[in-house]
Amino acid sequence: MSFPLSVLDLAPVAPGQTVTDSIAASVALAQRAEEQGYTRVWYAEHHNMPSIASSATSVVISHVGAHTKTIRLGAGGVMLPNHSPLVIAEQFGTLDAMYPGRIDLGLGRAPGSDQNTMYAMRTDPRSSDRFPQDVLELQAYFAGDTRVPGVDAIPGRGSHVPLYILGSSTFGAQLAAALGLPYAHASHFAPQALRAAVEIYRRDFQPSLQLQAPHVIAGANVVAADTTEAARAEFEGMRRIRATSLFGRGKTFTDEEAQLLLDSGAGRQIDSMLTHSAVGTPSEVREQLTEFRRFADADEVIVGHASSTLEGRLRSTTLLAEAMETVSA
Repeated sequence: MSFPLSVLDLAPVAPGQTVTDSIAASVALAQRAEEQGYTRVWYAEHHNMPSIASSATSVVISHVGAHTKTIRLGAGGVMLPNHSPLVIAEQFGTLDAMYPGRIDLGLGRAPGSDQNTMYAMRTDPRSSDRFPQDVLELQAYFAGDTRVPGVDAIPGRGSHVPLYILGSSTFGAQLAAALGLPYAHASHFAPQALRAAVEIYRRDFQPSLQLQAPHVIAGANVVAADTTEAARAEFEGMRRIRATSLFGRGKTFTDEEAQLLLDSGAGRQIDSMLTHSAVGTPSEVREQLTEFRRFADADEVIVGHASSTLEGRLRSTTLLAEAMETVSA
């Protein structure tokens, strides 16, 4: 059994660690994924979140690219309402010039931040309404067929960096289908619309110059360990981290306090977000992930290795790859 597997790296900053530690860990994770034959590693744009270090997504990609050789690297994704299409075309055109044939650009419609952070970024709350038009403008810059008279993306013009539409609802699926672009669903934290979105995307897909047939990427959380007990312990740690991050209001919690937070009701929401998670020994994770791929009707699965330590993420990356025998396309 073989299907493409990729890695979503949230560049976590664990308690007691620095951003420097987090970025070094991202390099190590990408190197391990490359060694094990994963297709790509993506980094997501988040802002004003002390536990995530990938806000300057293109900078992280550039740094990891310098420490890897063959694996594809990209954004999963850039939140386009926060930026002008020209600036993103220049950034990813530069990355493509540095690492030819290795760069992906996933695009999201959400701002990836709260209202105050949107103000700090000078983001117009209505900018998400322009998302389809901004995707087309960005695509035209890469094609060398600008929609803004007299303005070209340099670097970027003619680079044809492949675009991917990200989504957690049916909107992104409809747009990806209409534009003939790959669709990546954020089912690793927003599972509710997965089946409906994929069905719409496959039904309505229109071939394009970039893509002749639909391509679905579905997200899942993974903790693979040498024993079921060790994997479940790692997963419980991740549940506590998620609970304190989302509901802790910036406070520091002991494990016992975090468990009380989960038990008080937060656990239901966390567990809903983590519906699509494969946890256990390599053989158990292989079964769960294979079944998830069938459920999602996905061509590719992108996984967030959800251990709280770098050592755990690296071990999970290796065990999953070995369990799948081969994870390249």
